[in-house]
Amino acid sequence: MSALLLDGKKLAAIVRDEVKAGVAAFRDKHGRVPGLEVILVGDDAASVVYTRNKEKASNEVGMRGKLHTLPASSTELEITALVAALNADPAVDGILVQLPLPSAIAAPDVLDRIDPTKDVDGLHPANAGLLLLGRGNPLVACTPLGCMRLLELAETNLKGAHAVVVGRSAMVGKPMAQLLLGAHATVTMAHSRTRDLPAVCRTADVLIAAVGKAELIRGDWIKPGATVIDVGINRVAVEGGRDKLVGDVAFDEAVEVARAITPVPGGVGPMTIAMLLANTLRAAERRASAPFRR
Repeated sequence: MSALLLDGKKLAAIVRDEVKAGVAAFRDKHGRVPGLEVILVGDDAASVVYTRNKEKASNEVGMRGKLHTLPASSTELEITALVAALNADPAVDGILVQLPLPSAIAAPDVLDRIDPTKDVDGLHPANAGLLLLGRGNPLVACTPLGCMRLLELAETNLKGAHAVVVGRSAMVGKPMAQLLLGAHATVTMAHSRTRDLPAVCRTADVLIAAVGKAELIRGDWIKPGATVIDVGINRVAVEGGRDKLVGDVAFDEAVEVARAITPVPGGVGPMTIAMLLANTLRAAERRASAPFRR
């Protein structure tokens, strides 16, 4: 058996085209384009690349994207002052603070200052709480949203299916579980300390791997015919002194067992930025229809 490969690059291009059309319609209706502002504190190499890609992607779909770069020595007061200014700017629809922040900065204290209507990362307690309660129409973390689109691509029937989410982070694991519950799946939350994790994984019709450990999940942990979404992005050394990217799933083993699977790279990763753009457009549309909430 060889699994269906879920091409995140191809699906992300479709989502970007959808957003581009939505941005054009928004501009025609409201006389402006949605605005996404990204805050980067410090010069972490990976974060620099990620934030520049976000700025570039927003501009490519017709949004106004801007990157604010602050030195690593910035104080929490300086960062939150920038957040407050962006909260007050009516041309700004989405605010994203790139994580991780320098160790001296308490990330929750910064994230909690973002206007929930502009919280396109879905990490504000107001949005996370509404998702948990199944109420309203909150902004949701981008990676889990991308995973849900990939499950649609795989034509996965989630109603009544047993989904196992390996990983419990606030950015992926927890919101992923809530979205799956909302789609009527039966959800088990697992993690690296779960007793007999292989046995738990083998019960999954849908397996979401988001634990951040290279190739932790082996092929014989996967139920034959399962759909596997690998969120992990891990850099490992290979012969010749070079590095390569691998997921949390041992892909070469899993591809022979699963019904459908995401590759790494090229699976979930491209969908995260695409869903960030979709969230920004959604935030702009909601704010434009309820200006009194600004």
